[in-house]
Amino acid sequence: MKRFGSLRGNKKHKDPNRSTERRQSEPHGLFASGLSSSPSTPTQVAKQHTFPLESYQHEPERLENRIYASSSPPDTGQRFCPSSFQSSARPPSASPTHYAPSRTAALAAAPGPAEAGMLEKFELEEEEDSESGVYMRFMRSHKCYDIVPTSSKLVVFDTTLQVKKAFFALVANGVRAAPLWESKKQSFVGMLTITDFINILHRYYKSPMVQIYELEEHKIETWRELYLQETFKPLVNISPDASLFDAVYSLIKNKIHRLPVIDPISGNALYILTHKRILKFLQLFMSDMPKPAFMKQNLDVLGIGTYHNIAFIHPDTPIIKALNVFVERRVSALPVVDESGKVVDIYSKFDVINLAAEKTYNNLDITVTQALQHRSQYFEGVVKCSKLEVLETIVDRIVRAEVHRLVVVNESDSIVGIISLSDILQALILTPAGAKQKETETE
Repeated sequence: MKRFGSLRGNKKHKDPNRSTERRQSEPHGLFASGLSSSPSTPTQVAKQHTFPLESYQHEPERLENRIYASSSPPDTGQRFCPSSFQSSARPPSASPTHYAPSRTAALAAAPGPAEAGMLEKFELEEEEDSESGVYMRFMRSHKCYDIVPTSSKLVVFDTTLQVKKAFFALVANGVRAAPLWESKKQSFVGMLTITDFINILHRYYKSPMVQIYELEEHKIETWRELYLQETFKPLVNISPDASLFDAVYSLIKNKIHRLPVIDPISGNALYILTHKRILKFLQLFMSDMPKPAFMKQNLDVLGIGTYHNIAFIHPDTPIIKALNVFVERRVSALPVVDESGKVVDIYSKFDVINLAAEKTYNNLDITVTQALQHRSQYFEGVVKCSKLEVLETIVDRIVRAEVHRLVVVNESDSIVGIISLSDILQALILTPAGAKQKETETE
């Protein structure tokens, strides 16, 4: 395994109004041996149409100050810059009358051919209440490239790498997933995630006395052939020039948690978009936009989240049974409930990677409580909420806690439901867009 060259492209911006902070740099990645050629430099990004946030603020200086003050350490390299709002195309004044954009402006902000292709199965209804679609319009007017940090770590595996070494590399680099490069095709063919690790353990674990040969010896390409067999699907990815609206739609439609940003010309992998990153980007600018009425409604009224047939485990549940629930129920986290019904912990898919970090995956008969003793000391406990809390509070809490879901509990702290990042993005962006899936025709 060796360090390899640039994975995040160098984009040149000729627009003088865009921030000079979009500086060029040589990003880095981690490749397994077997990559025969270096990805080329991505092509130039077209000029972006900026969202007229100055229409919704009375003190533009406060926006700039808050952007730099609010970003947490992982996001300090955020490519998006407030100077992009100061374009010549902005409205002549910051009058509140701009709160309701004209029909002409709305048509100008409509998605192009690429965006329209993403919504071919949907019928868009015209929104009478323009404020309810403010977040949707914001996401449509910003590109995936805006959210790519100026410096970040991207780990890439060649499919000839051993599965065991790949998972150890994920742990060593502190990442949860990696794009897979196939040298024969000279292209990215998929993603290796913690879900693959769980599926391998679920399928091949017998007992602490039997070594998991498939994990020790198989290559990534072998595992993909055995597991996927005839169900190979093309890698779901997105172009840096696509809108963030398309990114949200793709994540939710395909029921995935990670979306690689790949340059369509050069084939470079630039970044991996997640629900968490997108929601945090949106939340940075929420205070400078009109607040839709649904943000003041509670979860009970909005019906956001899952409240029936919730999957959960107990403190003494063996890890192998928890893995079985992950696979069979297709969930990303399991609340840990004690004998009285109270939520005392949560066991997520990310916690499973500790089995690789501690090299204890050969004994999956240990309990969840024993496995969670290896968790990071920075774990702050289960992040909870109530069905009576308003959506605005929920968004703020999940972003600040940097978690992927909130456990909905009642007055006695018993589990009522789960609300995930995808539930929130659906409510904020897709539902207000008026997108209604057409019924499939049947013969």
